Amino acid sequence: MTLPVSGAAVVTGAAGGLGQAVATALHADGWPVLLTDLDAGAVAAVAAPLGGWSRPLDVRDEAACAAVVAEAADRAGGLGLWVNNAGLLVTGPSWSHDAATRRRVVEVNTFGAMNGTLAALELMRAQGWGHVLNVVSLAGLVAPPGETIYAASKHALLAFSLGTLADLRLAGHRDVHVSCLCPDGIWTPMLHDRLDDPGAVASFTGTLLSPQRVARRAARLARHPRPVVTLPRWRGAQVRLLDALPGLAIRLGPLVRAAGRVGQRRQRRRLERG
Repeated sequence: MTLPVSGAAVVTGAAGGLGQAVATALHADGWPVLLTDLDAGAVAAVAAPLGGWSRPLDVRDEAACAAVVAEAADRAGGLGLWVNNAGLLVTGPSWSHDAATRRRVVEVNTFGAMNGTLAALELMRAQGWGHVLNVVSLAGLVAPPGETIYAASKHALLAFSLGTLADLRLAGHRDVHVSCLCPDGIWTPMLHDRLDDPGAVASFTGTLLSPQRVARRAARLARHPRPVVTLPRWRGAQVRLLDALPGLAIRLGPLVRAAGRVGQRRQRRRLERG
């Protein structure tokens, strides 16, 4: 199935990192893109060369998400694509985070994406077409050591996304889609200060992806909906195996940690070489 560029695309968390890269890739593919972020000034600067369309958005605010949907639909004749990209990463054992931190991660990563999804689907179900693309992470498929709270929020988002897609089909909505993109670690500001963080080693176990590579895959997925896409694909197969064998995954924890530390040192050497 190939979807045409139709209506507007909204990207959350678009003031930098992966969100900026996704907005840029969608703009290059012909989408009118509304960039949103908590930081109004930063997202306006990023939006300037991409059509200049931006607005501040706290994804935890359900009414604000609905207002963004209305703005996108009014300006572009419909909302064709909503990309839930905004997210927070915290690392360390689950018991090392206080209640406020746990709540903040879930409110942004899970409830924020739920707010955006449901606001977009309210319009998309009525107009009979549209696509929600949720940026999940490989951590949504298996819980890596050191990223337990983050992984829990992403597991919940994956379940919500797939369940919502099933609900849409049961309700007869054949042209409204929900897709999940699950990339490996991405070299964005989210990881730039974690080269010495023992809790972040799982993000460095594979080859770090560039935000541009992930964004190109997101732009293709926007046109070709699929319930779950992993990047790279071989890592998706690997983590699905570990998810099916949780005892093995736990026993491999020390190896994952060792591989991640090697990855952190490798990335530091690359930075030092310029």
